Parts: sequence; C-alpha cells; structure tokens
Amino acid sequence: QVQLVESGGGLVQAGDSLRLSCAASGRTFSRRAMGWFRQAPGKERTFVTVIGWTGGSAYYADSVKGRFTISRDNANNTVYLQMNSLKPEDTAVYYCAAGPISTMRPTRYDYWGQGTQVTVSS
Repeated sequence: QVQLVESGGGLVQAGDSLRLSCAASGRTFSRRAMGWFRQAPGKERTFVTVIGWTGGSAYYADSVKGRFTISRDNANNTVYLQMNSLKPEDTAVYYCAAGPISTMRPTRYDYWGQGTQVTVSS
C-alpha cells in the first residue's frame, strides 16, 4: 500500500517557478515509478512527467519539456516537480501517482494523491 500527499501548489504569475512535492508512505515507494499528471477544469487528466524507480530515467510531455524537472529522493520517500517559466496554460490540479512501470498512461498507476492546485496568472 502506498499513500501519496502532494504539496507546494499555489497562485503565481507567468514566468515564476514552483516546486511541488509528493510525500509517499509505504515500503514499496522506492520500487515504483512516480509520475505527475495534471487536470485543468473541464479537461481530461494528462501526463506531465514520470521518473523511474532508480531516478535514472525521466520522460516529459512536450508541453513541459525544458521547463519542468522531476526528481526523487528514495531515502525520504519523496518525489519533486520543479516547474520553471510557468505559463497560464499550466494552470491545473497536479497529481502524483505511483505505478509499476514508467508510462504516460494514467490507467497503469496504482496509487494517486489528492492533488494540489497550481494557478498561473498572466
């Protein structure tokens, strides 16, 4: 069993930065890929980024490539999402998720956090 709690969201201006954190409980955290997804109002949940359980590989949606960076600290059961050069279109609820493999498909993730709101004003 893995429980995930996101934090770090907020209201920022375009061009600002935010760092989201996802704290996980459960002994299997270090063996799971960790992903970030986001959902804007009235839209489907979409893939943002994922990192493998070793932290050695990461994949990004084209829309965030070069601006967002995912990292993980297995010793502290935490995954981070550093978001730079934020744009109004990044506004969404951001969710972290844990799953057995690194994938863009949300249905392949076993555990989800409750989400944290990120709002970027223009």
